[in-house]
Amino acid sequence: MTPEEVFLKLVHGVADRDFAVLPELYAEQTDVRHPMNPYGDHPLLSRDALREHFGGVGPQVAEVVRFQPDNIRVHQTTDPEVIVAEFEYAGTVVATGEPFRVPGIFVLRVRDGLIVESRDYIDHLAMIRARGQVDQLVAHLTEPAGAPAAS
Repeated sequence: MTPEEVFLKLVHGVADRDFAVLPELYAEQTDVRHPMNPYGDHPLLSRDALREHFGGVGPQVAEVVRFQPDNIRVHQTTDPEVIVAEFEYAGTVVATGEPFRVPGIFVLRVRDGLIVESRDYIDHLAMIRARGQVDQLVAHLTEPAGAPAAS
């Protein structure tokens, strides 16, 4: 698969809640980071870590929001392994029907059809708002330094 095809499988798989298949898009050893995550960037460095990530976070998100990728624009780079993909998740809050949009930019390195590196710049605050988790974030941000981090 090309980097663009892998990206499309990824964002559609997230939206379709195909959490068991998503880790298979990644190499056994990978480097996935979320630099804009207000809970901190906790690198995911293996397929097993991604399996745990998608298995934990995915169902929590699926319970409260539904969304699909929209406004997808994929930019090729001079490195054939690397793409920059702009997109939005457009969705609704399950409980209220309220619409929301979450913009994102992924910088992916795909080798032999598998993601070996990814920088996922997503508007975590928009997703936190849509999921009704602002109070949890505020509590996290006001915890004393060194307190255990929530995820």
